[in-house]
Amino acid sequence: MPMNLPMILTWVRIVLIPLVVGIYFLPETIMSISMQNWVGAWVFVFAAITDFVDGYLARRWNQTSAFGAFLDPVADKLMVGAALIVLVDLGRIGPFIALIIIGREITISALREWMASIGARNSVAVNWLGKFKTIAQMVAIPMLLVNETWMGIDFHVLGTLGIYVAAVLTVWSMCYYLMKAWPELRNRS
Repeated sequence: MPMNLPMILTWVRIVLIPLVVGIYFLPETIMSISMQNWVGAWVFVFAAITDFVDGYLARRWNQTSAFGAFLDPVADKLMVGAALIVLVDLGRIGPFIALIIIGREITISALREWMASIGARNSVAVNWLGKFKTIAQMVAIPMLLVNETWMGIDFHVLGTLGIYVAAVLTVWSMCYYLMKAWPELRNRS
């Protein structure tokens, strides 16, 4: 496993997952609810930024690897999944929204794995729809983690709208990838 800055950033993102979760379970005597909201959201934002930076640096410095290509999306899915579970536990989103998003991630990961095993991975390569879905999630989730009004901005309302947009893009992108894979699925079933 190559150890370079992009890989280190991916590992940092994985290490930050229990921190984001743990912040929300601290007693109020240690950290107020408001402080938990802000710190948890900022840790999530930092982790999301490392996702962009590690991919950019890996390509720019030609430090891509098969293990990095595997670990990066796993780190993203773990980070989003953990944050969604925290949001469900806190009552900030419904379980159905979390199920849609997490279920799609599992489905498309399995589909990509299978398509790669038959030599057709490119037919389900990431496209603009999947990128918009990710952006919608990475904007909505920290807003819901904050869950407060600040300077007249109601992060709960904006985050709720954003997570619904993310859920729609999630279903839409899943349908897109399944349609792209359908010829192979039909021919090999």
